[in-house]
Amino acid sequence: MSEVDYPVYAEITGPIVMIGFGSIGRGTLPLIERHFKFDKSRMVVVDPSDADAGLLAKEGIRFVQEAVTRDNYRDLLGPLLTEGEGQGFCVNLSVDTSSLDLMKFCREIDTPYIDTVVEPWLGFYFDNSLGNAARTNYALRETVRTEKTANPGGTTAVSCCGANPGMVSWFVKQALVNLANDLGIAFEEPAPEDREGWAALMQKVGVKGVHIAERDTQRAKHPKPLDVFWNTWSAEGFISEGLQPAELGWGSHEKWKPDNAKEQETGCKAAIYLEQPGANTRVRTWCPTPGAQYGFLVTHNESVSIADFFTLRDESGNVVFRPTCHYAYHPANDAVLSLHEMFGNGGKQQPKLHVLDENEIEDGIDELGVLLYGHERNAYWFGSRLSVEETRELAPYQNATGLQVTSAVLAGMVWALENPGSGIVEADEMDYRRCLEVQLPYLGPVEGHYTDWTPLTDRPGLFPEDIDESDPWQFRNVLVH
Repeated sequence: MSEVDYPVYAEITGPIVMIGFGSIGRGTLPLIERHFKFDKSRMVVVDPSDADAGLLAKEGIRFVQEAVTRDNYRDLLGPLLTEGEGQGFCVNLSVDTSSLDLMKFCREIDTPYIDTVVEPWLGFYFDNSLGNAARTNYALRETVRTEKTANPGGTTAVSCCGANPGMVSWFVKQALVNLANDLGIAFEEPAPEDREGWAALMQKVGVKGVHIAERDTQRAKHPKPLDVFWNTWSAEGFISEGLQPAELGWGSHEKWKPDNAKEQETGCKAAIYLEQPGANTRVRTWCPTPGAQYGFLVTHNESVSIADFFTLRDESGNVVFRPTCHYAYHPANDAVLSLHEMFGNGGKQQPKLHVLDENEIEDGIDELGVLLYGHERNAYWFGSRLSVEETRELAPYQNATGLQVTSAVLAGMVWALENPGSGIVEADEMDYRRCLEVQLPYLGPVEGHYTDWTPLTDRPGLFPEDIDESDPWQFRNVLVH
């Protein structure tokens, strides 16, 4: 893609305020510059760290070195978002800021909004007084869904629109359409128009569940030192979600629950959680490059939202179909080592956190997709296999992991501007075709692969195991006990 090829999707007539300028903020900036018409003098970045102030100065972007807090967010962001004429855009790529409070504020001032996670105010993730049910992403999502129900419509606010959550919800729909076509199953063309239609199609195709199956093979040029947490995206974000309870959408085909599994008492009840940290919980899964692998069952919004979106109920409200859905994440080897050190030290994070940028990485890909399993063809993986080498050619200031996220933010912003007045929306509720159309040029090879692998395949057999051989795709067989 040369400069002349970049499509300009929309005009943003007011200020663009980006909250947070970590690895994802840095990578999103050039995509905003390429694909929107806007007044650069009216863009501002707000971040408590000035680590990248030099980059912003080079790009000619105003920088405000401030932390957005519960006490100051209205006074700090209000003038920035409403300065001058036109309608601005709030791009929230930060940690420790309440997504819900910022969404509500942006609706008050008629400013479109986007984020990549339902983020709480500082302290939430490590608050022992809350109890594990309240620390889940399920609980965080319910606060946003409750607000959506209480105040429908209004200025568009896109919730949880990164790679995952976000892009993977669009992948699930594309994979389901591909699978239905390959199996010769008729469905509403070109795709179902509503949630019930999508859920009925998934049931018809015979999908029992979905793994968000990811393998990050990006390698640093130098070995990771002791007492540093290395990751290929936000170290703070990964540690926070990794220390939340493991969490998964709970399918209607499941016959067994772990002893420490707990059900939620309010809300959609589409998910359960385990009373153990997600980044210390392993599951069996499959990706094209490594084949069978262990992944971490880290909680993510899409684990709940996909299971909820594809739920079918009878006239009495009883669930008749729901897929199991959860993350199955093998991060970069340096991140795995970092987690091992952290949990070995009582869950105390290392004194230094670091995100590997594109210049520190030798090679590798981030293979991120969705594994739809349990149907007639067994399992089908569909996703992006983006290399760091291709990333360097496509966009500056990011590695492969980052570009999968930032291009989804771009797609979500385009959708928000093309669909004003939609209120709060999740990626599952957006037009997957339009979003992928915007995002695909940045995703490298996007492919579908069938596999005959199941969680019962190639188990060592040296020790007795508590498994269900009658149904390979039971969570009993997926969980590493």
